[in-house]
Amino acid sequence: MTYVLDTTVMSALMRAEAGPSKRLLQATPAEVAVPQPVIAEIRHGVARLAHSRRRRDLESRLALLLRTLPRAPWNDEVSRWFGEIKAGLEDRGERVDDFDVAIAAHALAIDAVVVTRNVRHFSRINELRVEDWV
Repeated sequence: MTYVLDTTVMSALMRAEAGPSKRLLQATPAEVAVPQPVIAEIRHGVARLAHSRRRRDLESRLALLLRTLPRAPWNDEVSRWFGEIKAGLEDRGERVDDFDVAIAAHALAIDAVVVTRNVRHFSRINELRVEDWV
């Protein structure tokens, strides 16, 4: 089984929350991937913080996670899924943030499960498998 981590779970890992941290340790690095949209959202959140010890701590934790976890690359298959997901949601009159659509597209492109705290939100995307590690 392959898992794609979303922004809420990466944030929880950066805060060393017990549930996600324990579950991550049970997986092998090859089973877990982080898509670039998640990294972009995390970097945006950290960049908005004032220069402080908290910001430095978060930057250090992010660097450690990024050294450890492989990426889910954005390729043509991810772009195809992005278009399919977004069109399907629009046809049903539903809205999901583009970054979340991109995260879901990464998971579908590599036949992975999205790990998120926001199961209800991601469950609107057809065919997507979702887990909450909290």
